[in-house]
Amino acid sequence: MFRAQKKRALERTNFGKEVIREQDYPDRLNMYLIPPLAEITLDQFEEWALDRLRVLSELETCLFRNRNMKATEQTVKPLLEKYLPLSPNSVSGRVNKGSQLDSERKKDHYSHFILRLAFCRTEELRRRFVKAETILFRMRYTSADIAEQHALLTRYNFGWTLVPEDEKRSLQDFLNSSSSESTTHTQSSNESYFKVPFERVPELIESRKVFIKGGVAYVPASQQLSLILTEFSEKLERALEITARALPRLDEDDRLLPILGHLSKGFVAPEYIPDSSTTAPGHGVVRATQIDSLVPHFPVCMRTIHTALRRDSHLRYFGRQQYGLFLKGIGLSVEEALVFWRTSFSKCTDEKFNKEYRYNIRHNYGLEGNRRNYKPRSCAQILTDAAPGANEYHGCPYRHFSEDNLVAAIQGLGVSDQGVLRGVREDVRNKQYHVACTRVFEATHKAAGVSSPVGVGVGMESVTHPNLYFDRSKQFARQVEAIETESGK
Repeated sequence: MFRAQKKRALERTNFGKEVIREQDYPDRLNMYLIPPLAEITLDQFEEWALDRLRVLSELETCLFRNRNMKATEQTVKPLLEKYLPLSPNSVSGRVNKGSQLDSERKKDHYSHFILRLAFCRTEELRRRFVKAETILFRMRYTSADIAEQHALLTRYNFGWTLVPEDEKRSLQDFLNSSSSESTTHTQSSNESYFKVPFERVPELIESRKVFIKGGVAYVPASQQLSLILTEFSEKLERALEITARALPRLDEDDRLLPILGHLSKGFVAPEYIPDSSTTAPGHGVVRATQIDSLVPHFPVCMRTIHTALRRDSHLRYFGRQQYGLFLKGIGLSVEEALVFWRTSFSKCTDEKFNKEYRYNIRHNYGLEGNRRNYKPRSCAQILTDAAPGANEYHGCPYRHFSEDNLVAAIQGLGVSDQGVLRGVREDVRNKQYHVACTRVFEATHKAAGVSSPVGVGVGMESVTHPNLYFDRSKQFARQVEAIETESGK
């Protein structure tokens, strides 16, 4: 599937002996029945999979937050446009339109099959993948035009049986009674119906939108979306089970295994872009003396580390790394960082500080060693890092704290609403740590007009990065200040 540096795909036993060739993508909608055949690079393999996972992760978050389809589409649409665009054939006015469409559809095709390899490994991963992929397919189908929908039905033979006119007339009264209230009897009599086994349309049966006779459901053409989604999810479930059985026998390149393992570990946050409006223009605008006053805008993970630092006048390596890069992200310059850490490590002599800590601080700013300018760590990175041990305070409290300690920490922020606390407990039990963090953000920012389920910004995004939490908290604080100033308070 990818272009190896040491071993070409044609030489690998698990691909068979057929000629590897590029595939055509004439249609936008894809049921993903045929695996990709051509080679891609290892970089494309990882990048495309991560981009798709970003979209699926946000879809899963919307599910856990009980958002309806309209709100889900509004939330996910910007991510789709950025990471997984899929333009229709009707798009005009583009340079190299055909090439652009093929490129988008190729990425969509490959990324789906790459994630199959990552998410086929356990029943829980398969369930999550099928649910998120089905919602994504539904969004794309409902946004497609009639021609695209017809192309899907023409391309894939679903094996539905069209109800003959004479049979439809004999059952018309029953069909009319099961049609939706917005459908007139005239429309119902003119509509085509399909016969399918009743167990294939549980959603329509639950909402009483189909007539059932002898174990057969009579589905109107207007409700064919439910049929298509059932076909999509069932085919994907079977394909994942087959992949899971075949995976141990696949002669995969060793370099793929770490990538696939990483992809299956929780969600992946979109790349964090600092909000320039949270601080004044320029780099390094936060001073060491301001940190304590900014703590109310910190997420629980950073408050925990800060509290331990102030109490013990010391932090171990992983805590210094997580907190130091976070402070760098909110605008603390390297000079101010050296001041902050020196004053915080008050029990340490100047000689020991310069010998043991100064180099590491400058290294994080790209001024020592390999000169790499490190970014603040995202929630995904924090969740997959080593868990904190004794006398260590890094990590994610929603994952690493006991339930009682977590509730106590949240109550320490002023959150007393039992509904919020119950929701956090449930999120943590479901391993939806970013949902729990977003829920706490909402509860602590009600004064700024934040209420569930709006997330932490205009785009209703979930907390996926500690610095995103900080940025949005500062943003809402400015809004409250502006309102109070205008009202003369």
